[in-house]
Amino acid sequence: MLKIKEPEVFTSSAKMASQQPQPGGPMSQPGLQQPASIQQQQQQLSQQQDFDPVHKFKMLIPQLKESLQNVMKIASLNLAHNTSIDNGIKSSDTSVQRFDKSLEEFYALCDQLELCLRLAYECLSQSIDSAKHSPNLVPTATKPDTVQTESMSYAQYLCMIKSQISCAKDIHNALLECSKKIAGKGQPQGIM
Repeated sequence: MLKIKEPEVFTSSAKMASQQPQPGGPMSQPGLQQPASIQQQQQQLSQQQDFDPVHKFKMLIPQLKESLQNVMKIASLNLAHNTSIDNGIKSSDTSVQRFDKSLEEFYALCDQLELCLRLAYECLSQSIDSAKHSPNLVPTATKPDTVQTESMSYAQYLCMIKSQISCAKDIHNALLECSKKIAGKGQPQGIM
């Protein structure tokens, strides 16, 4: 026997009633969205952008420029400081910023940019391969009037699937042969 939990239904309807805009309130104008939905849309957008390597790349470029400027500034200050020490104008007691730390930060940003570009390239090549090996949809029998000109016939689709299966079997057999050869070389040979 199923029990319906009435307090939860009442609580949720009470919450919904409390979230309704009051007459004459700031949200009573038609066409305005509630702040919660705006925040949710912004969170979804930021989550999508976090996974987008191109967007991450664009965000890292200004940081890279700033880091490069910092590296050049510290390098010039250190060079001027070392030159003044070599000329005997200053002693080496004054502290200067460490060049290696700023250079390490610059290289870390370069590595992040490289990873973003590799990920973007992999996504693009995967998309191209996906379009190449399964370019068009097979039209459904329920809607024959909406057949697209670029869709493939069922016979073409079957042919493509059979070729993919045979290719997978070939790869599987090649891997089995290689593993047998490796296992055969690893076993000690019989004494003659």
